[in-house]
Amino acid sequence: MSNKPAKASNASRSAKVAGISDRQTLRERARKNIEDGAITDSYSADREVVIKLLNDALATEYVCVLRYYRHYFMAKGMLADAVKGEFLEHAQQEQAHASKLAERIVQLGGEPDLNPDTLTARSHAEYKEGSDLRDMVRENLVAERIAIDSYREMINFIGDSDTTTKRILEEILAQEEEHADEFADLLDGWIGE
Repeated sequence: MSNKPAKASNASRSAKVAGISDRQTLRERARKNIEDGAITDSYSADREVVIKLLNDALATEYVCVLRYYRHYFMAKGMLADAVKGEFLEHAQQEQAHASKLAERIVQLGGEPDLNPDTLTARSHAEYKEGSDLRDMVRENLVAERIAIDSYREMINFIGDSDTTTKRILEEILAQEEEHADEFADLLDGWIGE
């Protein structure tokens, strides 16, 4: 008896698998609508809706970047040095989120809406300056909680119709949850006003 694996016959290798296109079909579809770039016939989401959602998230990220930078520069008091580092780190991470969102909007054939006149109107989070360091931390925690809910809703809405966008949103959501946890810990351990 031989220990060699049995070779699959040509018929079984080319057998159709439900939900999987054969090579020829894939090749033919790839040549159609080539100007659509990464968007192929298998993309099942409503691109215009996804682009709008991503542009709203982009506005939210930029409002958060601006708020974090303001808080970084305006932080005063005994705990300011430690908290300022968090503000700066989060501003940079929110900027990275914005870049990912803008890149995805372009991949989907859209245009990132960076109009400063409408950023705050389209943002889910508010631009709250905060009256003191503790208030700044609280306002950032509120904004992170808003971001968490809005990203979770977008993820659930998109589902498996756009797995690339879903993955990007899931990565951003995970970091927003970390931010919220860090600010909740800061507020929990706050000493003084």
